[in-house]
Amino acid sequence: AKLTVPVPFAPFAAVAKIEGSMSFEELWPEYEAKMKAGGKESASDAAISAFKYNFKVLASGASTMIPESQLEPVAALPDLEALNISVDPALLKETVVLKLNGGLGTSMGLDKAKSLLHVTDGNTFLDLIAKQVDWMKKKYSMPDLKFMLMNSFSTSADTLQALSKYPDLGGEDLEFVQNKAPKVAAENLKPVVWPADPGHEWCPPGHGDLYPAMLGSGALDKLLAQGVKYMFVSNSDNLGATLDLKLLTHFAQSGAPFLMEVAARTDADKKGGHLAVLKGGGLTLRESAQCPKEDEKAFQDVSKYAYFNTNNLWVHLGKLKELFDKSGGALPLPVMKNDKTVDPRDKKSTKVIQLETAMGAAISCFEGAQAIRIPRSRFAPVKKCDDLLALRSDAYKLTEDFRIELIPERQGVPPIVKLDDLYKFVDGLEKLIPNGVPSLKDCTSLKVEGPMEFAPGVIIRGKVVFKNSFCPFSSEKKVIAARVYQNEVVELS
Repeated sequence: AKLTVPVPFAPFAAVAKIEGSMSFEELWPEYEAKMKAGGKESASDAAISAFKYNFKVLASGASTMIPESQLEPVAALPDLEALNISVDPALLKETVVLKLNGGLGTSMGLDKAKSLLHVTDGNTFLDLIAKQVDWMKKKYSMPDLKFMLMNSFSTSADTLQALSKYPDLGGEDLEFVQNKAPKVAAENLKPVVWPADPGHEWCPPGHGDLYPAMLGSGALDKLLAQGVKYMFVSNSDNLGATLDLKLLTHFAQSGAPFLMEVAARTDADKKGGHLAVLKGGGLTLRESAQCPKEDEKAFQDVSKYAYFNTNNLWVHLGKLKELFDKSGGALPLPVMKNDKTVDPRDKKSTKVIQLETAMGAAISCFEGAQAIRIPRSRFAPVKKCDDLLALRSDAYKLTEDFRIELIPERQGVPPIVKLDDLYKFVDGLEKLIPNGVPSLKDCTSLKVEGPMEFAPGVIIRGKVVFKNSFCPFSSEKKVIAARVYQNEVVELS
């Protein structure tokens, strides 16, 4: 279960504290000692302050809901495609491009950084990111354009090795490493102890850790000392998110401390979070777990709440530093509470709570934060093998600046791919497409059920379903023959 505690709005109503649990003041010294002894990923003042804030929220029993009565829809936003401004390449000297790269592709069966996955034309995510930055440097004669990664302890070594062939990418300041946070025993809110594998006592604190990790690693102060004012940050698995000079110019001219790129919500997005305006003023995000049951209909009304967060963000670093100073070294981000087991592979192991924050939620921390509508071409993330198959197909193209975007004929609408769980992991996906990905440029939706593989030359148009009729009683793999398939259900026998 995932709950989000909207700190700036809490408490609407108190929730019951765990019966018999100790107070925050009694519990905190043990956490502080654990973090100080936990190594550089947990021992910085910034890491400790961030976790202290999050844990205090948990121990307080604050409300987890943002009811409809507190919100209003967002009025019309500026549209990137409609902006009529003269771009200012000189701003690149004051800008850093930062990619979040802490995630292992475990949900896709990987034990390494997801950004090391092959995407297209022999390129991994990291290859394309490096080439995107290099293209910007050459186009604008800006060899010193700054680029950084926020890696995790799990992704750092593999990532740095993979990027060693791009020596001009970021120099000695190429990365900083995100923090780690103690897992909380659900039974009594004490730090969990797991002698069988002490590494399981820690967890990543979510991508909202970007801010304290920048502060605690010294990266924020170093960038400010180098005259860097603006940061563009996005996920490494979103190859549509590049440093756009029009957006940078707009952000700089706006004077805003924070700018979120949002996209139009469709019915396919209605269960995900949305952008809203607090009735007291200011933009905020509301996730599904923050919505009371009686407000679900309004939450899912995409005509009322029309925008979602793409996690492409622009941050004024000077204003970020000011906010840290003003708030005592910890940003008041809403806290997400994840119920897990201490050993994720052992569902009978001790129940724990993992506390996380999201970087987009900072929109409610900055006075004067803004949002801008972008086309879906800047949002092409890969979360599952279904997404990866689509991204490798001819429904997408590689642009001259090394972005991957939908071909124009798709009019911003991606093909919907639904694969059997046989293809949940990358090694399974490769068995489905050993001869290459079928043509999806005219595909509305593709569904694959059972063991099979695509022959070379398969073309899919409209809505097509492939079924191995022997499945699930047989593991015999069927071959989908080369031809055009259009608006049909194909039984392979």
